[in-house]
Amino acid sequence: MRVVPVKNIRPGVELAKPVYDEHGRVLVQTNMQLTEVMIKRLKNMNITYAVIREENTDDILIHSPIPDEQRIEAIQQIKHTFQNVKSDYLMNSNHLLEKAAVKLEVLVKELTTELSKNEEVIHYLSDLLIVDDYLFAHSLNVSMYTLALAQELHVNSSDLEQLGLGAVLHDIGKTMIPDEIINKPGKLEKDEWKIVQAHTEYGFEILRHAHNIPLLVAHCAYQHHERMDGSGYPRGIQQNEIHPFAKIIGVADVFDAVTSNRVYRDAMLPHEGLDILYSGAGTQFDKHLVETFKKTVALYPNGLTVKLSDGRVGVVARQNRQLFDRPVVRILQENDRNVNPYDLDMKDVLDVTIVSTDNLHKQD
Repeated sequence: MRVVPVKNIRPGVELAKPVYDEHGRVLVQTNMQLTEVMIKRLKNMNITYAVIREENTDDILIHSPIPDEQRIEAIQQIKHTFQNVKSDYLMNSNHLLEKAAVKLEVLVKELTTELSKNEEVIHYLSDLLIVDDYLFAHSLNVSMYTLALAQELHVNSSDLEQLGLGAVLHDIGKTMIPDEIINKPGKLEKDEWKIVQAHTEYGFEILRHAHNIPLLVAHCAYQHHERMDGSGYPRGIQQNEIHPFAKIIGVADVFDAVTSNRVYRDAMLPHEGLDILYSGAGTQFDKHLVETFKKTVALYPNGLTVKLSDGRVGVVARQNRQLFDRPVVRILQENDRNVNPYDLDMKDVLDVTIVSTDNLHKQD
């Protein structure tokens, strides 16, 4: 299977994975040859990538962090919780949030178990799920990245549950921000940006008044935009003033934000998202956390088309554990000509690097 940008797909190719909506309904079925109309529909739904079937890559597996059914159910649960929180807040109550918190704790345990069973790093390019609000999918993604990073850091199980809950609820304050500002396609005005920044304070206030939610979870919402050099918000605190959990969530939050498709820009690839984190390592972000996070995600996910420094073009076939920038690549072209496919293990050819990705291969 190959992961291809939807904008490069041509009619006639077969979809290897279905596209779901947030309720688990199949919008575009697998094993069907895509038509012009279906490709246009994928574009209109803001799908960045599609997984297609082709003979030379049919044995390449595209991994998901958790099963599709579990992911859909989790997003629905998060959506329901956030909507109830807004109703609670307007009625000066915490009843619905406190009731939802019990279920969210179970969700965190389920995610932790699922992620610990999976020895693969997290691949997320192939996430063909349509949700009507980025906030809910983002909250789930951040919780998965956070838990994966925490497991790599060997955080104990008790702290892991609080951290996971903090990650799921880190952006709950955005329910108080007007939709027209949250979903604005262009650059925010200065006063609009101030309103968005207030979501950290809203989140803290909402969570700290819920009796069955630890105060530490509220501080995760409050501090996840603080930065080591004091350049963050809402208080501009720095270094050890920031709770370690907020630092972890901050790394996961930025990575998912830049690697997700938004109304105002296209998604970055994972290696580009990691470059953003590395550019702030030691200043905005804890350097050890960034280096550890690199071990939890596939920089070049399976199925991605890549070009090598020696001119060869291929598709990432599988990962090398602890060497995620040097995967095994299924070579399909040399010197701009198709060749009989063969696998090149990049850990064995250190003088060859990946120089570009993503937009290389247009379907004929």
